[in-house]
Amino acid sequence: MSSHASHEARVIPLRPVPAAPAKPEEPAPKEPLWRDVVGDVLRRERLAQERTLKDVADAARISMPYLSELERGRKEASSEVLAAAAHALGLGLADLLALAHGRLARPAQPVRPRPLTSQPLRSGSRTAPRRTEARSRLGDIRLAA
Repeated sequence: MSSHASHEARVIPLRPVPAAPAKPEEPAPKEPLWRDVVGDVLRRERLAQERTLKDVADAARISMPYLSELERGRKEASSEVLAAAAHALGLGLADLLALAHGRLARPAQPVRPRPLTSQPLRSGSRTAPRRTEARSRLGDIRLAA
């Protein structure tokens, strides 16, 4: 140890003192709401499987208008409803949360980059047949039969 050491307390500021801004700063991007992220994930997964709102709502045993509200981020869903919607899409609750986490981990990208358009279903039917495999941003998801 040095004998020259000062016995004065050193103050470390918690936040750096901002310098006078030369130009007005842009506001920080707002973090997306959880309900918006989860709703976006549910809608993208449903459309990736080419399934209708009615098909998924019936499989999840929730009303079609409520599922629509969830997908648009208008309603906060309970864990039971989220699990039911995830299972109706062939996902586990952990899969749904992992996909939502992936969306939250990229805050620079908007939650809804462009409006979603409906695509025609196969075979001219109103509901697409249920698949045993689904594509998602996590890769192939294989469901147990």
